[in-house]
Amino acid sequence: QVQLVESGGGLVQAGGSLRLSCAASGSFFSINAMGWYRQAPGKQREWVTSITSRGITNVLDSVKGRFTISRDNAKNTVYLHMNSLKPEDTAIYYCNANANVFGLLGHDYWGQGTQVTVSS
Repeated sequence: QVQLVESGGGLVQAGGSLRLSCAASGSFFSINAMGWYRQAPGKQREWVTSITSRGITNVLDSVKGRFTISRDNAKNTVYLHMNSLKPEDTAIYYCNANANVFGLLGHDYWGQGTQVTVSS
């Protein structure tokens, strides 16, 4: 199994920056893609950005140029660098990892979520 622990959320003023971290641990033998999703109050969870094991990234259009995902494979950790934050970025941010464990390949795991609040 895979455990994902997120950190780095908080309250920030519009225009500010935050960095989220998500560390994976457990009995897996490899991690494929990792990514971030978010869920704003009253809305469905949406994909924000992802990165493959080789470093190929994709990002939601509305955060392009402001959010950057990076990954440290040696630490099994993914980061989300958020700049020029807007009030509409307020949400619970969830880390996701697609991992290979013995007997189960390509399974999705989720972190517990971390709150990001952007004040205007």
